[in-house]
Amino acid sequence: MRAVEAARDLYDRAQKAASDSRPAVTAKLLQRALRVLGPELQDDVNWLEVSTKVLISLASAEAETKSPSSGLKHLDTAESLRVRMPDCKERAFLRFTVGLQRAIMLARIGRLADSVALFDALLPSVDAEVEDNKLLLTTDLLNRSYVHVLMNNPEAARADLRRCLALAEEFGHHGLAGGAWHGLGDLAQLEGDVPEALRNYERAGEIYKSTTPGWLPLLRKNQAVALLTAGLAEDAAAQLDELMPELVRMKAAQDIAEAEVARAAAAILEGDFELARKYAATARRRFLRRGNARWAAVASLARLRAGALGALANQARKPPPRLLRELSELAPRLAELGLRDEAAAARLLAVRLHLRRGAVDEAETLLSQVPKPRQTTPIDHRMLLRLCRAELAVATGRSRAALAQARAGLTELGAIRDRMGGLDLVCGTAVHGQELGRLALKLVLGGRRDQSQAKQLFAWQELTRAQVYRYEPLPVIEDPVLARHITEMRQVQGTIQRNRLHGESVSALEKRYSALQSEARRLGWYTSPWGKPRPVATNDEIVEALGDRVLASVVSDGETLFCVIIRDGEFSLTKLGDRAEVIETVKQLHADLDALAPDHLPPMLAEAVAGSASRRAEKLDKLLRASLTEQFADRELVIIPIGPLYVLPWAVLPSLRGRPLTVAPSATAWLSAMKRPHASPVLLAGGPGVPGAIGEVSQLRAVYPGARLIDGTAATSAAVLQALEGSGTAHLVAHGAHEPANALFSRLELVDGPLFAHETARLTRPPERVVLAACELAMSHIRPGEEALGFAGTLLASGSRTVIGAIARVGDRAAAEAMSDLHQQLAAGIPPATALAEATAIDPFRRPFLCLGAG
Repeated sequence: MRAVEAARDLYDRAQKAASDSRPAVTAKLLQRALRVLGPELQDDVNWLEVSTKVLISLASAEAETKSPSSGLKHLDTAESLRVRMPDCKERAFLRFTVGLQRAIMLARIGRLADSVALFDALLPSVDAEVEDNKLLLTTDLLNRSYVHVLMNNPEAARADLRRCLALAEEFGHHGLAGGAWHGLGDLAQLEGDVPEALRNYERAGEIYKSTTPGWLPLLRKNQAVALLTAGLAEDAAAQLDELMPELVRMKAAQDIAEAEVARAAAAILEGDFELARKYAATARRRFLRRGNARWAAVASLARLRAGALGALANQARKPPPRLLRELSELAPRLAELGLRDEAAAARLLAVRLHLRRGAVDEAETLLSQVPKPRQTTPIDHRMLLRLCRAELAVATGRSRAALAQARAGLTELGAIRDRMGGLDLVCGTAVHGQELGRLALKLVLGGRRDQSQAKQLFAWQELTRAQVYRYEPLPVIEDPVLARHITEMRQVQGTIQRNRLHGESVSALEKRYSALQSEARRLGWYTSPWGKPRPVATNDEIVEALGDRVLASVVSDGETLFCVIIRDGEFSLTKLGDRAEVIETVKQLHADLDALAPDHLPPMLAEAVAGSASRRAEKLDKLLRASLTEQFADRELVIIPIGPLYVLPWAVLPSLRGRPLTVAPSATAWLSAMKRPHASPVLLAGGPGVPGAIGEVSQLRAVYPGARLIDGTAATSAAVLQALEGSGTAHLVAHGAHEPANALFSRLELVDGPLFAHETARLTRPPERVVLAACELAMSHIRPGEEALGFAGTLLASGSRTVIGAIARVGDRAAAEAMSDLHQQLAAGIPPATALAEATAIDPFRRPFLCLGAG
């Protein structure tokens, strides 16, 4: 029969589309097949067989593009046709297919237990009876593992995935092997192992590219969720924004809604609660239309979480009772749906709202109903539980208990961080502990103003900030794919520079560069573990290492800045000034320094800008240091700033001019840097296009006769990177760029293209001290948890002892003169902080260099 054969052909084409996750295309082909089959032919077995198959597949496709109820209707019709077939092998096979398809659809509408029960009933028979090279069994082991992950059954999911992968490899079902790696990624994510999840997703992606590329958007959705676990909200949001239009085009309704829930979570981490509410509300409506009560409840929780956090952020008003009522109603509904962690999260948010409203008894009662976390409970839920316990302890006057909860929470978070892969992931995790850290610092600041309080506050600061710098980098596992991406990025960037010089278009190249950068960064998340954790330095260790130095550690409490001072083993706490005023003045001063940088400013303009900079520096001096004069005396300083003060060249403050000072991200980082060994080889490297005296690195040969010189055409990225290995002092002169949004790709421009910060992080013996002579590469991007990262920060985190660089623009002549003076001092054996103080004291406004790390 021609109609049956034509329908069979359409069915085969639909199957290929379905295996590539293109439900809309699949549904169209199958609808055409039904029309071709025409009116029912009662006794034709071929017609019955093809019609049954078409309806089974159409059920799956329409469950995604329309609604599960539509799909279930098609399944019922398919079964009614199947039972009219005579007893034969195909009839038995279709019995399994109808049943397993029903199990999948039950899972998609949230009936997970029913789904697993049906899988369990059918799969043993499929294994024993179906002869199709195990294709049906392999497929549905993968499907059942998906349901086990949703039900938080990691061991059951692992068993299914391992067998699925083994069968896929044995029988050559390559696309299903990709699905198994995809599932193993989901499983690793459930168990909190983000690097392993990302590695498995990468394996899946490589297979999907060559077999079933339609699955790639779904894979990227799951990758984005993993990034949220690691605290990389900005990256997750960008990835979701990019893939959601593709999901819409595919008409993958369930996945669109899941992506919207993830996007809401990213917006919450970024503090955009209104955007989070919008995404969550839209997702909830989609889930309700599909009859998926389970996911609709998850979307409701996301919407209420955004509302609760927005209300808690508003210190001026009490949270509205409506939010409490909605959370109280949602929690038992989530529990009934088997969403235990989500139910706990709803109750915990309600606890915080009760406490903010002063209803302590209600909060305590509700908190007592929250079960202990499971092994698979997400880290953000664990931190929320610790936060609630701490806030309740504060509300009932038990400060020590609150601090104990904060300490325990940060310890848990530290254990998660220690498992992370690349530098990005290690940094990002801090976002989950921000509120606990703030609560602890606020509690300590509220105590008595004595030495004991200052000691306690300092110890808490060390626990809560710049944790990435306390890792000892591990040997790098080279990834050839990542290396190829970096090489191509260098080539593309070099071409961009040349095209700009010739006035040619660079838009396509910039797009390619951006794509390569995203890919290289993604590979860096898991190709190699970052480092081995070192303990946070104790107060006694810091005091002993400081000797005669004075350490000033700035801390922010609401609108006020404070400073812990350590001097001669004594700790004290001093109030500085208004936080907003200080930060605004620092920004204005930074703008003045940029404006003052050019060598040949008109005298009147230079005088006006210099006057403005001087007035702002004097103002900052009063705001920051007026009460510290006696403590500082004439000692060498170690300054640990808060994020916005990383751009302040402290030596411009009148009271600090000519004073040796070092800026460090934490005392632990400073102590680690101090312990690093000394080396002697000197490297002088100059990139292309740096004008004037500062570009003549060979002139420093007069200071360092035995130095290795790399300049001109020899100054390639490979040559400079190789020369940096094991060097003592490395003087680098090159144009460069700080990438605030992607600090690991801040770069120095060399003759063959850029040398990236990411590459310096892979040095096995990083240079002891680095001088960045002619650009702003001492600047940092500040992430949550005061994690400062940039070109200089990457060198320090990788093991360099000291980095000297500018945090504002510097004129050619001023830079050359400052570098000449600096190296004369360094060559004479003067420590870097002292040498830089001498070199910049003559004109600190035009020489805005900082000594970072250990002085």
